[in-house]
Amino acid sequence: MDKEWIEVSITTSSEAVEAVSGILYNTEVKGVSIEDSQDVEFKKKHPEDWDYFDESLLKIKDGTAVVKGYYKQDKNLNGYLMYIKDSINNLESFGIDKGKGLITVSKVNEEDWENKWKEYYKPYKVGKNIVVKPIWENYEAKKDDIIVELDPGMAFGTGTHETTKMCIKALEKYIKPEYTVFDIGTGSGILAITSSKLGAKEVTGVDLDPVAVKSASTNVGYNHIKNVNILQGDLMDVVKGKANIVVANIIADVIISLADGVKNFMLPEGVFICSGIIVERKEEVVDKLNKTGFKIEEINEDGEWVCIVASVK
Repeated sequence: MDKEWIEVSITTSSEAVEAVSGILYNTEVKGVSIEDSQDVEFKKKHPEDWDYFDESLLKIKDGTAVVKGYYKQDKNLNGYLMYIKDSINNLESFGIDKGKGLITVSKVNEEDWENKWKEYYKPYKVGKNIVVKPIWENYEAKKDDIIVELDPGMAFGTGTHETTKMCIKALEKYIKPEYTVFDIGTGSGILAITSSKLGAKEVTGVDLDPVAVKSASTNVGYNHIKNVNILQGDLMDVVKGKANIVVANIIADVIISLADGVKNFMLPEGVFICSGIIVERKEEVVDKLNKTGFKIEEINEDGEWVCIVASVK
């Protein structure tokens, strides 16, 4: 039973992906995956950026997306399903096209799920030097390669997503020796581990999800690093001190809510790297960061996703 998960699959519109993801994150979802026709089109046009392409994704029609949430069977599940259904049906009152709004529920065996995607998850390079290597794959390191060993498990943090890649590239650019880094919503721990490998002196990764905390802690061990601390909870509650860099690869709504308080955790001239933002929400996030006293250093886009780098004025 411990290896069995409940998969809640929502067929919606590309426009509603972030809103639907936000609905799931308002429950005790253990992981979220997104299959978006817009991402599929981008991957088809840029096959050189991908080690594999899942042909089953071609079934997703233009303008549609499938958002999946993963849960353990417990006494709260039926309540979550009712909340999800009501919230999806209410999207149109906010001017958001829910698409089909179709919700299906099925059981998924974790081992079967893991074995399926592991067949396609291969070592790949991000930026100048970072190579993300699944722990079950062999890889002959080249000169100047910085290897990040990873087993994302059920934390949904393989690092192949555009948002993660942009965060890694930003970390490569901005991390300096002796820097302290806070990674908010650490997931598999990929950005926290990458920060350590790039020379950060001290790294703290935080996540509300106990599955992610366990996964990230395990991955820290695989990389044999001692300066990464993984905590369960919210940044405002469990993290002490201040950082040179705060990185948050989450969603626009959470970044907007963080903007007011995150500066309290940043050193003078600190850098806030935030991603997980769809293009349509870019200006909203930029405006919020400007209003809360940040200076926008750069805005990068990859497909339908945005990564914003801002500094403390």
